[in-house]
Amino acid sequence: MIRKRELTLWERMYVPEIIRGVALTSRHFVRNLTFHALHLVGLAKHVSAAVTYQYPEQPRPLAPRLRTRHRLTKREDGWPRCVGCMMCETVCPARCITIVAGEHPDPNVEKYPVRFDIDLGVCIYCGYCVEVCPEDAIRMDTQILDIAAYSRAEMKLDMHELLNPTLRKPVAACLLPFPHKCGLKDPAAVGPEQPMHGPIFIGGDVTKAAGMEDQAQRARQQPMPANGVRPLGV
Repeated sequence: MIRKRELTLWERMYVPEIIRGVALTSRHFVRNLTFHALHLVGLAKHVSAAVTYQYPEQPRPLAPRLRTRHRLTKREDGWPRCVGCMMCETVCPARCITIVAGEHPDPNVEKYPVRFDIDLGVCIYCGYCVEVCPEDAIRMDTQILDIAAYSRAEMKLDMHELLNPTLRKPVAACLLPFPHKCGLKDPAAVGPEQPMHGPIFIGGDVTKAAGMEDQAQRARQQPMPANGVRPLGV
């Protein structure tokens, strides 16, 4: 049994502690104000005062290991390194990753992501997706923390933004009218029956991407196979 310790008379008289706290705060305030004023006129620069970062004009340096906004890495030919294995989508505890895989035109590459979305409004930044990826296709080293938006739909990153992490500007990107110059589609205009497959410019051949999308569309229009299972990405 744990007994609660009784407060002493001095502890019960909280007024002296309040006075001590105000005195400590006032002492630091006067000291910092004095030295900042001296620094402005070129005096006592060897004495440091309290430092205040004027955020967001003056961002604070971030640690290199800090998990920030996601990005997808590219191959030498400009295609994403992702092979659509679904491991990151499977391991994600928040279920904020959505991937639609398709057949890659290169026979040496089994699949590629036709669609790759991350909902930042749900993501908990655990980093599991980075650790589990066998291709080093996703990273969280962009050093971008500003993900503010005016709606839940604008918190979602598609593959184009993941491949080009500097495309979305802080807050201002939420005010850009659709259609975007970069080719992004309006999330409000795309329903569940119209997934945002593409063609999406990912640094490769747009003609190939468009042809692959047409091929997938024709396959989706074919009757369902006898086993009731369509090929992955269709």
